[in-house]
Amino acid sequence: MKTFIEKRENTKETWYLVNAQGKTLGRLATKLATMLMGKNQATYTPHVPSNIHIVVTNAAGVYLSGKKPQQKVYDYYTGYTGGRREKSFKDMLKNKPEEIIRQAVKGMLPNNHLRAVRLKALRIFAGEAHTHAAQQPVELTV
Repeated sequence: MKTFIEKRENTKETWYLVNAQGKTLGRLATKLATMLMGKNQATYTPHVPSNIHIVVTNAAGVYLSGKKPQQKVYDYYTGYTGGRREKSFKDMLKNKPEEIIRQAVKGMLPNNHLRAVRLKALRIFAGEAHTHAAQQPVELTV
């Protein structure tokens, strides 16, 4: 018996719409990362990027439980000497709520050459409005 290997050309492009309002960040990111990898399909092939695209709306509505909103810090490096910067979760939620979900999903994807390809299939919007109505995304409850 031969092993089945899915080809990307043979897969159907699927669009999903996820409302992040009132969702826990970690649980939402886990579900999104699993779907972007294609593990929710019976034809999952690890080295083939799936044709699944996910549109996330209301990114500003995610929350963290317990003391995490006060304690969580996002840090980055500017590239200059002494260029380490920190931003709190509350500042990120106010200024860049899309980046919170993007970083959470990025951390849950495998660190290989497909990570960037899979992250391009994730579109995140802070509010209710999105620009992918023409793709007719299917509403998905997480």
